[in-house]
Amino acid sequence: MSAAPPAVPDAGAVRPGEELDLEALGRWLRVTLPEIEGTPRVSQFSGGASNWTYRLEYPDHDLVLRRPPAGTKARSAHDMGRESLIQRALRPVFPLVPEVLAYCSDPEVLGDEFYLMRRVPGVVLHRRPPEGVLLDRETARRLCLNAVDALVALHAVDPAGTELETIGKGPGYAKRQIDGWCDRYVKARTWNVPSCRKVRRWLRENTPDDVATCVVHGDFRLDNLVLDPDDPASIRAVLDWEMATLGDPLMDLGNSLAYWVQNDDDRVARSTRRQPTHLPGMLTRREIVDAYFEKTGRARPDNWAFYEVYGVFRLAVIVQQIYYRYHHHQTRNPAFRRFWILVHYLDRRCRRLIRYAALG
Repeated sequence: MSAAPPAVPDAGAVRPGEELDLEALGRWLRVTLPEIEGTPRVSQFSGGASNWTYRLEYPDHDLVLRRPPAGTKARSAHDMGRESLIQRALRPVFPLVPEVLAYCSDPEVLGDEFYLMRRVPGVVLHRRPPEGVLLDRETARRLCLNAVDALVALHAVDPAGTELETIGKGPGYAKRQIDGWCDRYVKARTWNVPSCRKVRRWLRENTPDDVATCVVHGDFRLDNLVLDPDDPASIRAVLDWEMATLGDPLMDLGNSLAYWVQNDDDRVARSTRRQPTHLPGMLTRREIVDAYFEKTGRARPDNWAFYEVYGVFRLAVIVQQIYYRYHHHQTRNPAFRRFWILVHYLDRRCRRLIRYAALG
């Protein structure tokens, strides 16, 4: 089998302590997917900081395996069975979902549950475009608009009559999210991060009713998109469905904006950028929001600041949960060593957004 195309540079050596038991995997595959034979070449994707994701290159199959990380996890997080079910149910009506082949609930195989899906070849953008991928001004703008189109299309999926009806908990999504993320932060707090008490109180006091209930991704951003190498503005697949559920579409949009770093943002924000959203032609956060509301026909609500603050605070919680695992030696990835500093910054950013909202 040929090597990975140079446009996909983020699958590298497996991190120490995160190796797969290939003999156990092979025994399980012989029963579950007997058409997959041989010993794979294994690499690990470095882009994600949550679930462990591997590329398995077999002689006739190119697969991706996802499993939870080791260590303490939020009770509802890293549910591979749920994630694989969502993708299988969504793929017939939202074709940008990778094909899931099999799910394993038996922790005796690899130490935890996992699932396998077909790898979608293409470009995945991270901090900088891969070598040979041209994102000129016009292409960057088209990519942003296509990403908004994909999010709008996802939010338009009707879950009625499908297994997607089972993934939500009904009305009250916004309140559940705020209560859940506030509680998760308290549980994951370490001595060297702020209490975020003011932000948590403001979010709880300003939580609106749901504007609608639809399929939401929960982590929709450029580095979760697979792009066509010949046209990087064209989206082939949307990855990472771990947080997908039925919920409020505006909260999904707020989540996405938290990762959207502009070229005119402050130095700390620019240092955290994980997507090439600073390039000429990339839409600003305001332009993304304007495009979303134009395409959906919804009016931007007067309390839009709530969704922005929610997205940034939620990102702070995710960062702190990752740092918690590093702090307690449950992961050895050195990239997480200074995440506590980022939590301080995100708390200040939330408080700044709240002050701007108070000024009208």
